[in-house]
Amino acid sequence: MKLLIELPTWLGDAVMTTPAIENIISHFKNVEITLIGSLVSVEALQSHPSVIKTYFVDKRFSNFYKTLSDLDEFDLFFSFRGSLRAKLFKLFVSSKVKNQYFKDKYKSGHQVEKYNNFINDSLGIDSKPGRLIVHSKGQKKVNKNRLLGINPSAAFGSAKQWYPENFAKVALGLSTEYDIIIFGGPQDYDIAQDIESYLIEMGVVNYLNLATKLSVTQLISQIENLDLLVTCDSGPMHLAAALNIPTVAIFGPTKVNETSQWMNEKSIVVKKNFECQPCMKKNCPLKHHNCMKLIDESDIFDATKKFN
Repeated sequence: MKLLIELPTWLGDAVMTTPAIENIISHFKNVEITLIGSLVSVEALQSHPSVIKTYFVDKRFSNFYKTLSDLDEFDLFFSFRGSLRAKLFKLFVSSKVKNQYFKDKYKSGHQVEKYNNFINDSLGIDSKPGRLIVHSKGQKKVNKNRLLGINPSAAFGSAKQWYPENFAKVALGLSTEYDIIIFGGPQDYDIAQDIESYLIEMGVVNYLNLATKLSVTQLISQIENLDLLVTCDSGPMHLAAALNIPTVAIFGPTKVNETSQWMNEKSIVVKKNFECQPCMKKNCPLKHHNCMKLIDESDIFDATKKFN
């Protein structure tokens, strides 16, 4: 059975499709999967043993056309995207059966459940979503030092982002127990640099700033070695869930019931409760950002104590 799967654009969303993809594999038993999607989404899932080929796509029409020209014919096509470009892709891709996810049809439940319900409806089955799954090619750490990951990433927008000084205070408070690694993508370069500057001012030396320096494959390997992750609602947060890493997840404007870590018993959500939450806006529409501003390092320290 030859399958073509188009992944969501965002890293976290791609990881949240994995229980649904596992249910596709379980249903058909013997499958060969071709993945297509953004660089980060495809790289996150390309190491799955059922994946035989991958394609990266961007917004250029030439790339779109070339990808279509290179693709084989498939028995089944599943798209986890509902954009105009995804609709065009579905129209032109060569597959005996084509299925496409539309968010307006799946409005309730966790995002993992929404993706899984799409697969259930497509295949006429009643599977339950299991754990998130990513396959790491990295090696387990050999040093005995405990590792704390600091992940300020929130690519969705500034409303999801906590403050660099607060992250630095958390790192300072835990620096006697953990060595520290700062994560972040290209859009997080400035905040990661700010965190590092604060750590230098505070006299913390046992840290490593890896923001912008890691591929997704390398990020997975680094997260796999963590003993604790402190993070905003983000793609790396979902990677940590897949790898069962103890996590303190900081939530502000987004929906905890939809995008919190899935099936990670070592996960703690830190959030305030305001009437304006969750606004789901990229920038605070009320200009005060209290949902994040009023979370301080003591809230994080209290959460970490629950892992002891």
